[in-house]
Amino acid sequence: MDAKKTVTIIVPCYNEEEALPVFYRAVCKVAEGLSQYALSLLLVNDGSRDGTLSVMRELARQDERVRYLSFSRNFGKEAAMFAGFCNAKGDYVAVMDADMQDPPELLPQMLAILEAGEYDSVATRRVTRAGEPPIRSFFARMFYKIINRISEADIVDGARDFRLMKREMVEAIVSMCEYNRFSKGIFGWIGFRTKWLPFQNVERVAGETKWSFWGLFKYSIDGIVNFSQAPLSLASLTGVLFTAVAFVMILFIIVRKLIFGDPVAGWASTICVILFIGGVQLLCMGIIGQYLAKTYLEVKHRPHYIIAETNDSDAQRVR
Repeated sequence: MDAKKTVTIIVPCYNEEEALPVFYRAVCKVAEGLSQYALSLLLVNDGSRDGTLSVMRELARQDERVRYLSFSRNFGKEAAMFAGFCNAKGDYVAVMDADMQDPPELLPQMLAILEAGEYDSVATRRVTRAGEPPIRSFFARMFYKIINRISEADIVDGARDFRLMKREMVEAIVSMCEYNRFSKGIFGWIGFRTKWLPFQNVERVAGETKWSFWGLFKYSIDGIVNFSQAPLSLASLTGVLFTAVAFVMILFIIVRKLIFGDPVAGWASTICVILFIGGVQLLCMGIIGQYLAKTYLEVKHRPHYIIAETNDSDAQRVR
């Protein structure tokens, strides 16, 4: 008799004490209908400040299918997902949030798609943003349009981190060990055949979202800087444009003085021009600074995460 194929579900958690038990019960219910697979949970505690770690310990004590990794501090969701990928052991690997916004009920359908053999990954996307502030939805759509135009990352509007992948794709993700990570971009950049599975937006089962508007804005900037050189090109083109405009204006002033003998008047407009050009220069310097900052963090070669506690003796504690 052939051995069962294994499925590892990576669950990054940050202050999910209330949601995690609900998520666990939902996954267990789905697992009952997937007896042909051996499912396991890999819970990653990203420096939670509530009782999330205690819940993980209890679940691991009750169920041998549960493994947990607990960071020494909050390293961020990207680090939590990377730790999961580095320590996942399944033939198939899924990434899911604990807040139930990634419906576990989709797992059987996703597994069936991968078993058919045509695709290497099944990714999910929200087709609605019900319950989300309109201004946030607007900027999210703009972000997807911009990053797809200026980068090689193929990111679908409404894409979630919730996806199921074959082992080969997971190994490709782990091989990209860059410190500044943007997983949505990485998923698209490495390629592989991906099936997009649409679903209706689901509200959190408990707790509050960890993403503020400002946090999402910074995350989007990270995504653009990590996967595109377009901002640097824009800064260069802006410099060339203003240099050309300045040269034309110098010629205009010289000709005007020689022909009409009219002194250049208008100190107010001059100050406005100086302030405008100064602002553009600072913007361009800021763009360059973003790339320098990313380079600075990369060359330090600091670990992506540090695991302080785990029930997995084979876990990579530092990576």
